[in-house]
Amino acid sequence: MEKVPQHIAIIMDGNGRWAKKRGMPRNVGHSQGSKNVRKICEAAWKLGVKYLTVYALSTENWTRPQEEIDALMKILRGFLKDAVKQCTDNNMRVRIIGDISVLPEDIITSIHHLEEVSSVNTGLQFQIALNYGGKNEIVRAVKKAAVKLANEGKHIEYMTEEDISRSLDTAQIPDPDLIIRTSGEQRLSNFLMWQSAYSEFYFTDVLWPDFDKKALEEAITYYAGRNRRFGGLEDK
Repeated sequence: MEKVPQHIAIIMDGNGRWAKKRGMPRNVGHSQGSKNVRKICEAAWKLGVKYLTVYALSTENWTRPQEEIDALMKILRGFLKDAVKQCTDNNMRVRIIGDISVLPEDIITSIHHLEEVSSVNTGLQFQIALNYGGKNEIVRAVKKAAVKLANEGKHIEYMTEEDISRSLDTAQIPDPDLIIRTSGEQRLSNFLMWQSAYSEFYFTDVLWPDFDKKALEEAITYYAGRNRRFGGLEDK
């Protein structure tokens, strides 16, 4: 495909509605959505995407019923375990963004193991946003940048956009060229707010468990047809 975005970020929405349409518990939808992540990772890499970031668990998701939270943690445990083999088989690197400190200890251990095992891989660079919120990330980044300036003996007035960017969870990752949201909703929902300043947005009614390679190709085709301009200049 022509003009494939280097970095695609996806707000994976619609798991619960997918299950409800089929008369199933919401947890079944979350399980199907988790299985779909692997398929989209493989499809994205084959299409030429270098970076893929997905919104898996937001800082606001903790307000959901405890039964649903417990089910999400169970699904996450299985996903992280399976991801080790997927990374090895597909030369994929995984990084977790967000504040993982509040997650269960065994999940934190699995995250560190997965990141370490996949750190040398040079294929798809895959980021998973867990307990992530854009506002929370910016606050953490500003604090981190302020501490760094203070340690260098500089006043906070010398803080720059670059200082904050280098302190974000995505510091070593290019900003997303394209952000996709499934299920028909048309908002960012606190996802990559700093990084999306110049992203293109694509909204689809397809529910996340049904979002397949064809749907991804349609999103990329939409992106390729955009006349991207930065400060009045076309993207070359």
